[in-house]
Amino acid sequence: MLERAGSALKVTAPMLYGNASTMLAAGRAALDAGITEIDLEAIADADSSALAVIFAWLRDARSRNVALRVSNPPAGLLSLASLYGVDEFLPLA
Repeated sequence: MLERAGSALKVTAPMLYGNASTMLAAGRAALDAGITEIDLEAIADADSSALAVIFAWLRDARSRNVALRVSNPPAGLLSLASLYGVDEFLPLA
């Protein structure tokens, strides 16, 4: 579901409502281990809950004074972010 690759956290499972709480908890734990990048290259499926999880990770990182970046977001996720008017808040790498 999530794999560490250096200072990046690679998301390897679909980011959907059904696994959002598990993803959220795993990502929070990774922040404690020094993650500074979320790599979304391997996800093929994401819904609006993915944005909620990503923004929760970003808030948690900010509270730890960590500059977290998001890399390789799929087009569908960017489209959702644009639709909801939050695309400008995604710190893309």
